[in-house]
Amino acid sequence: MYDPVMRVLTVLEILQARDFVSGAELAERLEVDLRTVQRYIVRLKDLNIPIDSSRGVGGAYRLKPGFRLPPLLLTNEEAFALSLGLRPLRQVGLSAFAPATEGTLAKLGRVLPSALHESVRTVEEVVAIEPGPWVVSTSVDCLIKAASAIRAAHRIRFGYQSHDGAASRRHIEPYAVLHFDGRWYLIGHCLSRCAMRTFRLDRVTDFEVSKATFRRPADFDARRYMQERMPFVQSDYQIDVWIDMPIEEAERNFAPWRIVTEPQDGGTRLRCGRDRLEMFAALLLSTGKQIVVRSPPELRKTFKQLAKAAKQASRPEQRISKRPL
Repeated sequence: MYDPVMRVLTVLEILQARDFVSGAELAERLEVDLRTVQRYIVRLKDLNIPIDSSRGVGGAYRLKPGFRLPPLLLTNEEAFALSLGLRPLRQVGLSAFAPATEGTLAKLGRVLPSALHESVRTVEEVVAIEPGPWVVSTSVDCLIKAASAIRAAHRIRFGYQSHDGAASRRHIEPYAVLHFDGRWYLIGHCLSRCAMRTFRLDRVTDFEVSKATFRRPADFDARRYMQERMPFVQSDYQIDVWIDMPIEEAERNFAPWRIVTEPQDGGTRLRCGRDRLEMFAALLLSTGKQIVVRSPPELRKTFKQLAKAAKQASRPEQRISKRPL
């Protein structure tokens, strides 16, 4: 025997999780026929839950946009995922959400089944989630305003401090906001420079949303744009090296490190921007491949310094002499 009430609540849960659900899908999920699914939908409508339906074999159903249910129905797995997913906000530079996160977790903890609540607490005690050393905190208010302006296609104005400390006032048509390499970036067409520009949100001040609107390119791909340009954004050194490594292997090894790769002379050309050269030089040496440095000359000097340090470290262990104070 099954409980019809539970079946009706299951339909509601599915409608909350999906934009559209066909009658055939609901029938298969609930192991009933289409006529029974229609009765469940009628029962929900009798409870004043607004459901749109489309014609056709079996039809399709959805909750009307903007409708908010007072009780949010979550499966145990969804509640567990929500509880854990709220915690790493600091890893993407949004520590300002901490009060809201704690409040949500407290509410969630009060309604979780005891067994699931204990599982969440166990994971919290043994799993440490800390932000990486390169994560930069960003204003939540600025992020929300930028995202809202992009969605409404409104131009924005703001003050900006560049990598070298130069201050300017910008007026742009925002295309996208993207989290990349521990920082939040705003991408758009800068009316002040008449060109596409990328701005770090943590360097933005006096953010204003204009009433003027614009047309955002429908085919703009923020991820691809950043992948092509990010390696060269705001860096003290522009690096260009050749490595004796097939392009397929280079893409696997270097793609996560903001490095552009392209096949050249039987190996791979690597290009990127860096403020410090030691880490990049060590990364190249760790491959054990032949390397040709084209620029900058400071990278060759860095390799010499690393070679000297490596030679010194490779000597037999010696007693450390302490200088008198």
